[in-house]
Amino acid sequence: MQNEYEIMHIDTDIIEETDIKEEITTLLKERNFSQLKSIISDMNPFDIALIMEELPKEKIAIFFRILPKDLAAETFVEIDTDMQEELIHTFSDVELREVFTELYLDDTVDILEELPAGVVKRILKNTDRETRHIINELLQYPEDSAGSIMTTEYVRLNSSLTVADAIAVIRRSGVDKETIYTCYVTDNNRKVMGIVTARMLLTSSPDKVIEEIMETSVIVAKTTDDRESVVTALQKYDFVALPVVDDENRLVGIVTIDDAIDVLQEEATEDIEKMAAITPTEKPYLKMSAWGLFLSRIPWLLLLMISATFTGMIITGFEASLASQAVLIAFIPMLMGTGGNSGSQSSVTVIRALSLDELGLGDIFRVVWKEIRTAILCGGCLALACFIKIWLVDRMLLNNPEITIMVDMVICISLFITVLSAKIVGAILPMLAQAVKLDPAVMASPFITSIVDVLSLIVYFKVATSVLGI
Repeated sequence: MQNEYEIMHIDTDIIEETDIKEEITTLLKERNFSQLKSIISDMNPFDIALIMEELPKEKIAIFFRILPKDLAAETFVEIDTDMQEELIHTFSDVELREVFTELYLDDTVDILEELPAGVVKRILKNTDRETRHIINELLQYPEDSAGSIMTTEYVRLNSSLTVADAIAVIRRSGVDKETIYTCYVTDNNRKVMGIVTARMLLTSSPDKVIEEIMETSVIVAKTTDDRESVVTALQKYDFVALPVVDDENRLVGIVTIDDAIDVLQEEATEDIEKMAAITPTEKPYLKMSAWGLFLSRIPWLLLLMISATFTGMIITGFEASLASQAVLIAFIPMLMGTGGNSGSQSSVTVIRALSLDELGLGDIFRVVWKEIRTAILCGGCLALACFIKIWLVDRMLLNNPEITIMVDMVICISLFITVLSAKIVGAILPMLAQAVKLDPAVMASPFITSIVDVLSLIVYFKVATSVLGI
């Protein structure tokens, strides 16, 4: 007997996207809308959005109008801002109202934040007064605050309700809510008294009162809290939603796990760009022009280039010493590279720990002590390996008479001190950056490398002049 349910696996070999796109394009050309609707009605909104990106511009609006109302709204959230704007221009006021009525308010706010003012004005004009008021309130919250990512569509219950009454309330009002798994129990002033989950309700006696089964230990966020701290709380406590209260501790919204995932992705992208010395941008790579990429990269490249001139100044200052021991020049890249890599390892580790709230400024001495011990182990191992390599390869195999035991020692001692210095600097700078309200990700590889390059040269030449007397 054939299984009547369709099971889709996440496997590009099983899901032939190209065939689906070709079939949809063909049906659009043939204007066979009934068959087209039957194909796309069971598809995921994200997959539909991907297909829309491949369609000719003149076909996008036609294709979108074929979608069922609820699926059209979900797909609208998934498509990029440029396509959203193009579709809005093709919508009548009725169509515009239908699409945005189906959207959750937090998704509506996210879309409005990316659209031009004229388009936003038209959208707000086609919403009812109450919804428009809520949207305007959400738009006023700072961009990185909990208020900016929360939704006001949640289930609120009274503590005096029975379980049966509560389930009836959820059935009646839960259709348009972001989540019905977690419900919030409040008093008449909307102050949070507790929470109940769908599991609690379904496993409790129908005549039990909500006050008897609700969990009273509730973790909440303030509307002004940083959105990263809210996401951290969701991760830490494995919540699917976190209640958000105003300054008077009244429940005004919730942040759900899907919004948290979006924030995590945005913050991770931003941190990666900062760690690579690139000004963060909100546009996807393929939507960025070459000019936009240039503007995001050139300021940092100029700054790093200027900072790199210090290494040239140091080499020039020791030019006379190098002339008497020219063999030392060949090992400068190795010292600078190893130092930069060592510093980057420490900085990335500390930055990640800071982003996960595993570290604070009060831990700086513990971090430094840990990095010192790690650096001694790493530096000692590298110095020993370097000593053996230089003596066996450079001295004996390549028969370089300028490599003496003292020269070998100078290189290895410098390497050890460089690794030690680099790891301490790499650990301290991100923590100091956070202390002065800078993003620790800024103090990643490019900056650490530039600083360590200078340190490694100073150490190298000071050790060389002291040991070799040059």
